[in-house]
Amino acid sequence: MEFAVVDGLRTLKFDLVLTLALAAGALFVGGAVQRRVGVLKRASIPAAAVGGLLFALVVLALRRWGALGVVLDTSLLLPLQTVFFTTIGLGATVGLLRAGGWRMGFFLLIATLLAVVQNVAGVGIARAIGAPAPLGIICGALTLTGGPATGLAWADRFEALGIQGAGAFIIAAATFGIFLSNLVGNPIATALIRRFRLAAPRAAHTRNESEDEFWAIGAMGGAGAEEEAQAERRPARGELDGGELLRQLLIVLALMGVGALLSLGLTRVLAPWGVTLPGYIGAMICAALVRFVADRGNLFKLDERAIELIAVVALALFLVLALMNLKLWQLAGLALPMIVILVAQIVLTIAYCALITFTLMGRDYEAAVTTSGHIGFGLGTTANAVANMEALVARYAPAPRSFLVVPVVGAFFIDLTNALVITLFVNLVR
Repeated sequence: MEFAVVDGLRTLKFDLVLTLALAAGALFVGGAVQRRVGVLKRASIPAAAVGGLLFALVVLALRRWGALGVVLDTSLLLPLQTVFFTTIGLGATVGLLRAGGWRMGFFLLIATLLAVVQNVAGVGIARAIGAPAPLGIICGALTLTGGPATGLAWADRFEALGIQGAGAFIIAAATFGIFLSNLVGNPIATALIRRFRLAAPRAAHTRNESEDEFWAIGAMGGAGAEEEAQAERRPARGELDGGELLRQLLIVLALMGVGALLSLGLTRVLAPWGVTLPGYIGAMICAALVRFVADRGNLFKLDERAIELIAVVALALFLVLALMNLKLWQLAGLALPMIVILVAQIVLTIAYCALITFTLMGRDYEAAVTTSGHIGFGLGTTANAVANMEALVARYAPAPRSFLVVPVVGAFFIDLTNALVITLFVNLVR
């Protein structure tokens, strides 16, 4: 930890150990606030989102008062993100792949159409208020459906289109979406669940419901009724010990290494077409292949309990660190046209997901959970989507199909189709 002067403000720089300690404190504070504030509990806002946003607001206040700047060491963000999506791949059982079936392709079409709608609306509003048309794409599918990583990959291109400081605009727009994705996703889904009486809250078990919601941010989303029945018929296994947890963690780490090489190869192949993929894609693909081999043969076994524990830790830390690191003062300095476009995009995305996604995905409980997830990555990132859905299933019921369809589409396929959408609109407005 050290002090430095950054932009004329005395700034405290935290090292990795102290950053993790702050993240732990933010998680516990977020859980306490969520349990005590009725609207947060009823809307199933994840505790990591609450704690991370509260920390970001404190940092904003300190900066506005000129008292202190805060810089966190977020070097673990990308590894944690990759760990989480590796566990997503390991959770893709053959049964769930079959269950996903046509729904996966259909949901990809719905998500791609949202990207088109976001760009049409963004460019249209930008032109209507006299702003540069490329700003509408920045405030559209580039940063909302695409997220900050996709957005920054296009920064130089938008600089060439005349948007000076495009990188700052991209970060601000992506921050705006991430900021709201966890706040609006579950209230909409909860309203749909209650309006159509799709599910009832779980009865209290050995732990109280609020504790389940606090920690329910893993990758699996619970088993379906058939899987739960099979689990009851299987012989009881011993307690999960440290050795087995370490073995599963080593598998995850090895898959991350192989996946990094695969991602590098995919990047080189797709770069000439302007397609940029997030770095965790390779690990997720490798993990899904390993899960397929494990289900088909007896060469090695995967312990789902250990994998889920790893996922819970990785996602909790990733989400709280990402939100703690939000630079909210970038939003305060946005030009009026950008604020107008982003507010319109939030309303449009919510309406699209509540009316189109929910209806076309079946108007049932799974459709409501999918709607929450779609809002999560349609405004923020796939991690936001999964956190939204985990909080919902902790309160209501498992949604295994949603936990197959949404993460796979949001983490991989939408990046491919969204790149095509962005390329099309960039060529149209240049």
